[in-house]
Amino acid sequence: MNTFVVETSNLTKKFGDLVAVDHINLKIRRGEIFGLLGPNGAGKTTTIHMLATILKPTSGTAFVMGHNILKEAGKIRQKIGIVFQDTTIDRNLTGFENMWVYGRLYGLSGGVLKEKIERLLRFVELDKWRDVAIRKYSGGMVRRLEIARSLLHEPEVLFLDEPTLGLDPHTRVHIWDYIKRIAREQNITILLTTHYLEEADMLCERVAIIDYGKIKAIGSPEELKEMISGDIVYIKIKKKDPVLIKKFTSLIENLVGRQPRFTNGTLIINVSDAPSTIPRIFELANSVGVVISELRYSRPSLNDVFIKLTGRSLRDESGSWMNMMQMRMMMRRRRMR
Repeated sequence: MNTFVVETSNLTKKFGDLVAVDHINLKIRRGEIFGLLGPNGAGKTTTIHMLATILKPTSGTAFVMGHNILKEAGKIRQKIGIVFQDTTIDRNLTGFENMWVYGRLYGLSGGVLKEKIERLLRFVELDKWRDVAIRKYSGGMVRRLEIARSLLHEPEVLFLDEPTLGLDPHTRVHIWDYIKRIAREQNITILLTTHYLEEADMLCERVAIIDYGKIKAIGSPEELKEMISGDIVYIKIKKKDPVLIKKFTSLIENLVGRQPRFTNGTLIINVSDAPSTIPRIFELANSVGVVISELRYSRPSLNDVFIKLTGRSLRDESGSWMNMMQMRMMMRRRRMR
C-alpha cells in the first residue's frame, strides 16, 4: 500500500500572467498533519482547490488516495473532506439542519445519518446548540460545526484552509485540540494551510514553507529551525542614522562572522551564543555612537526560517495581499465564463 496519500508532480496554476502555484512537488504521508505555511497570496488556497478538484491545474498533476485529480475527480471527492477559508454554512438553518443537508448530499439518510450527526456534534461540543440557528453562533462555534460537517462521510483526507482565520487566541487553541483529536482518533490525513506560525509549530508533523507559489523548504518544524544555528538577536536602534548604522553593522559582521539584516526596522543577527555576544554588541554600539532602544534574543522560530528563505518576515504580508486580491478577481472572472 502506498504510504503517500497526496502526491503532486510539478503542480502549477496560472491566472493570466499571475503564477499562483509554481511547479510544486509534495508527498504527504498517510495519517500525518501536514501544513502549508505562507503569507496571504502565497498559493496555499489554490493548491487546496486543485487537490480537491475544484480547480484544474495549468500543468502538472497530483494524486489523492491514488486517484488522478484530472481523471478521477468523482472518486477523490468521495474520499475527502474540506473546510473552506470562507464560511459555507447556511446561517438561517440550525446546526443539526446544516449537518443533515450535507449528509444527504453524500447519500446518508435515516438513523445512520442522525447517529453520525449526534456523535459529531458531541465531538465538537455543540450538541446543546443543535437546534439553534447558525446566526446565533460565535465564529469559533461556526468553525467547529464546519469541521464536524466535513467528517460526516468519514473522509480519508481532510483539507483545512486557514481553519482558525480571524478567531481569538483562546478559540484558536480550542480548534487545534479538535484537529489533533481527529488525526489521533480517526487516523485521517490532514492538510492544512495557515499563515499563523504558532499553528504550524503546534499542529504539524511536517511543514512546507510556500511563498509566491514556490515551495521553499519542507520538514518538521524542528528540522526547519535547525536551518538556523545558534540564537537570534533582535535590535532596535533609537536614532536611525544610515552612516552610523552602516558602521555598526560592519563591526557586528566582523564580530559574529555573519552579515546582519534589517527587517521591519529591526536589526537581526545570528549568533552562536547570545548571552556572551550581547555585551560585545553594546560595546560596539557605544564605540560608534549608536543608541540601542530595545534588544532581545530567542531560539530560531519558523518566522526566522521564513526570513532566511525569503528575505522578509512572514508577518509582513502587504505585497502578498495584492497578489491574493488579483488572484481572487481572476478566479471570479473564470467562474463567470
